[in-house]
Amino acid sequence: MECVNFEKEHRKEMRAVQDSMDVLHGKWKISIISSICYYNKRRFSDILDDIDGISNKMLSKELKELELNKLVKRTVLATQPVTVQYELTAHGKTLQTIINNLTDWGKKHRKEILGK
Repeated sequence: MECVNFEKEHRKEMRAVQDSMDVLHGKWKISIISSICYYNKRRFSDILDDIDGISNKMLSKELKELELNKLVKRTVLATQPVTVQYELTAHGKTLQTIINNLTDWGKKHRKEILGK
């Protein structure tokens, strides 16, 4: 009986990991969230400048998906020209710990690999 409960719980955990990966998948989403996290609010062009190699079209697509998943809020400011600003939602801010952990791990990994 205990083994069955363990397997059931394990399947739930694996489903939760897959759900997380489905939302954060791809090359850019975590970098976009990190850019917004660091500054709290970011303009589209600022995020574009932060992330090497991302195109306007790809950034726009990824931001729309993050918005659909209620991680990012888009605000159009009444400026001339119009400015679009992005910030994390309360739900998106729950990723802060993960972003911090990834940053720390990435620094350690770079040091491990490059020996610096």
